[in-house]
Amino acid sequence: MVAGDRLAVALPGWWRQMLSAQRREVQRVLGELMATRGLMPLLMKSRNGGQWTPAEKDELLLHLRRMAHLSPYMIVLLLPGSVLILPVYAWWLDRRRLRRGDPGSGDA
Repeated sequence: MVAGDRLAVALPGWWRQMLSAQRREVQRVLGELMATRGLMPLLMKSRNGGQWTPAEKDELLLHLRRMAHLSPYMIVLLLPGSVLILPVYAWWLDRRRLRRGDPGSGDA
């Protein structure tokens, strides 16, 4: 048994649920950030004298929409005392997802 497994067994259920929600959200945010990798070169194309094609404009809109979905995370991280707010924020996000009845809403 790995030390992390022993620790997970020793934690109360609500704490394990909060940790799994936090891990799930971290993976989602990282996935969204990785998907916006090509944003800066695309934004700089216009500044460097190039013109955006219609396909590039669509891609740019997609990147901006992805970033708009991440803005609540960024706002919370920038607030003073945000480290204290993060567990409550993770719990709130998880509760909202459970209320919607998303298919992945069971315990991880």
